[in-house]
Amino acid sequence: MGDFLLENEAMARLVAFLGVLAVLALLEAILPRRRREIPRLLRWTNNLSIVVLDTLLVRLAFPVLAVGVAIVAERQGFGLFNVVAIPAALAFVLSLLLLDLAIYLQHVMFHAVPALWRLHRMHHADLEFDVTTGLRFHPGEILLSMALKLAVVASLGPPAAAVLVFEILLNATSMFNHSNLRLPAWLDRWLRLVLVTPDMHRVHHSWDVDETNSNFGFNLPWWDRLLGTYRPQPRAGHEGMTIGIDQFRTRRDLWLDRMLVQPFRGRKGRQPIGERWKR
Repeated sequence: MGDFLLENEAMARLVAFLGVLAVLALLEAILPRRRREIPRLLRWTNNLSIVVLDTLLVRLAFPVLAVGVAIVAERQGFGLFNVVAIPAALAFVLSLLLLDLAIYLQHVMFHAVPALWRLHRMHHADLEFDVTTGLRFHPGEILLSMALKLAVVASLGPPAAAVLVFEILLNATSMFNHSNLRLPAWLDRWLRLVLVTPDMHRVHHSWDVDETNSNFGFNLPWWDRLLGTYRPQPRAGHEGMTIGIDQFRTRRDLWLDRMLVQPFRGRKGRQPIGERWKR
């Protein structure tokens, strides 16, 4: 089973990625939540370019990724779920929950630590909010995130199948909850009880500091509700809110070269949790 997952992981993830991207891009064109002001060619070309760069760097930096670490942990007998005997189905579900909690906590950390915020703010500096925003992360953040994820997987010893499902879900839900998609109010209200919706996560991309430091979840909405970081709606409404941060607000800042050097430019900004900043 482990060998089968390793052999088919890359293809499964690629097919899911392209399928979800295509469907959401079509839905955004049919049911947009906000009017697009910046040409899609400019933003999408650069946002998707950084996805390619991130993927190449991860493959070069890590000879074994999360599924591979889970397989090694199972074969070598280390990690929580390989030491504590519990039913396989329970281990599968708990693995999904704990991995999602780890991503939530990591996200909070990238807002709380100024040096990490410098990496993460590139994601927030997108001037519009659509499916490609969910793919726009600085290579430094991606590499550090992968290292943290591998450490979590090694500690938990989750089933390899659960890790693969989680990786696919995380990528798909990140694209979904960043999409410029108008859901009916009744559907959003019920859906956000079990899944982070675009309207829920869009609040996190407001340039108002307290709104930016809310709604950290990428997949499950429960951590925000349980840990006090949930905010239902932006003050200015979804059409009136300003997307992004107060820095890097020119179209030139959307180019790949500017995104790559952004962590080293300017002041660190107003966003890190626990600090006070003036307008």
